[in-house]
Amino acid sequence: MAGVNKVILVGNLGADPEVKYLEGDNVVANVSLATTEAYKNRNGERVEQTEWHDLEIWGAQAKIAEQYLKKGSQIYVDGKIKTDKWQDEQGQNRYRTKIRVLSFTMLGPKPDGTGSPSAPQQSTQQRPASAAPTAAPKPQETVADNADDDLPF
Repeated sequence: MAGVNKVILVGNLGADPEVKYLEGDNVVANVSLATTEAYKNRNGERVEQTEWHDLEIWGAQAKIAEQYLKKGSQIYVDGKIKTDKWQDEQGQNRYRTKIRVLSFTMLGPKPDGTGSPSAPQQSTQQRPASAAPTAAPKPQETVADNADDDLPF
């Protein structure tokens, strides 16, 4: 039986995306996302717990992230867990776990401060590089990822 590697997060960006343009027209954006959980402890006091997640966004989505995402932006993320392994200068194995973003939706007000905070502003999903859009998708437009789809419909 095949495994499932699925992550869904809603949170706020801790910084503007760091975008790198690589050889072969590859683009990657890295950004940190904070998710905060609130609950009441045994004494009835409200407790907030924040987790930080490293996000990795590739291709056309990285360009959209560079253009529209800013520190503090609230986004919905759909992705998968990815762990990188390497050896440091002392020969010790090191690991870093991050979220490979498959799609994201911008939530809250538009970057210019206008718009309804309850309505999603833009949704992106990964597409093959050959089908990369020439402009950012319009609000509420979803870009489908058909690269791995073997279904006839």
